[in-house]
Amino acid sequence: MRIALLGGTGDIGEGLALRFGRDTDHEILIGSRDPEKARDAVESYGKALERQRTEANVKGFANEMAADRADVAVLAVPPYHVGDTVETVADNLDADTILVSPAVGMQGDEDGLHYHPPGVGSVTELVAQRAPDEVPVIGAFHNLAAGKLTDLEVEFDLDTLVVGDDEDAKKLVRDLANEIEGLRALDAGPLANSAEVESVTPLVINIAKYNDEMEDVGVNWV
Repeated sequence: MRIALLGGTGDIGEGLALRFGRDTDHEILIGSRDPEKARDAVESYGKALERQRTEANVKGFANEMAADRADVAVLAVPPYHVGDTVETVADNLDADTILVSPAVGMQGDEDGLHYHPPGVGSVTELVAQRAPDEVPVIGAFHNLAAGKLTDLEVEFDLDTLVVGDDEDAKKLVRDLANEIEGLRALDAGPLANSAEVESVTPLVINIAKYNDEMEDVGVNWV
């Protein structure tokens, strides 16, 4: 399977690239608006995987080309770039490509971070609104701390909640997430539930802020 990480040069893209690169045999496509930046990231990720005695299967492209080649495309971009990124790659997506959104809208003040969704209700629903009608949109990987993702010395015991209206696409993304060692994907229902899932992210960040012993907090549902 080919997994494209659009905007894959940032923290979330790096973490998913390293985890998928180490724990699976899928081909990882790093996308960026600047293909040279994508290729630089591939070199860096490859070295990190080599230190784990893992042969890299990672390649770099412009976002459009990465999306065009992908079976699953993850929007590893900040929430305020999600809409533009979807529109940029829309012509490179079709019904055989699953589009995954991990982004969460948040605003910060002196008290902490607060959930700040777009007018349509959630970032995941915004992606579904902007994507071509035939492209299945799934929300996943929202509540994972970038610091834990990118540090391959950290062992996971975490859950990720997955939402979507296409049951087959949702199952495929859950199966894919479950391939990451120590990560368990749980079905959280349709896209209509994505706001509740996304809102957990500022909560866990605030817990880390106010509890010194809890750095890069994650969620484990028991």
